[in-house]
Amino acid sequence: MSVEVLLQSLESRLSSRPARTVDLPGLVLREAAVLVPVFERDGVPHVLFTRRPANMRTHSDQYSFPGGGRDAEDATPLHTALRETEEELGVDRRRVRVLGMLDEVPTISQYRVRPFVGVIPGDGKYAPSADEVAFILEVPLANLMDPSILRIERKEIFGSERELYFYTYDTHVIWGATARILRDFLNHVQHVQGPAAAVSGT
Repeated sequence: MSVEVLLQSLESRLSSRPARTVDLPGLVLREAAVLVPVFERDGVPHVLFTRRPANMRTHSDQYSFPGGGRDAEDATPLHTALRETEEELGVDRRRVRVLGMLDEVPTISQYRVRPFVGVIPGDGKYAPSADEVAFILEVPLANLMDPSILRIERKEIFGSERELYFYTYDTHVIWGATARILRDFLNHVQHVQGPAAAVSGT
């Protein structure tokens, strides 16, 4: 399967089903949004992550997708995701091809995160914000689909037991809300591409 066919299939799948929303009785969750940046380089699909600086007040030194809290001037959560991507990576929002939205994810810091999947240019030309990005991690999609990099733990969160995901790529560990979003994204990829093709990159 070519990268373009994969992207078209993902776009079709995401547009054909409503994203699941978060309902946590008794909790008022603030709005946030992120972009799951996907790109093609040399015929290979990749996913981009950023590592937050160690001096940030929350989630310091963790891997994340570009995004943040919704500002008053953001007309929609998608506007938030695109604005934050431009601010954090220097990727012009007009050059992002949005494929659709994944399921909402609640965070321990009491946000409801709306994740969007978007295709960014694969030229690797970023202008990262030093205040928000310490490191940019580009991972081939096939590596993320490899089940051997995933570890699952169970923990009580918001009064119920939940699965926690840890993806280890080389020395990089992706966990928390980012890993939950990644898990949802990879499930969609597996559905449209098939596990064997996804791992092999064909």
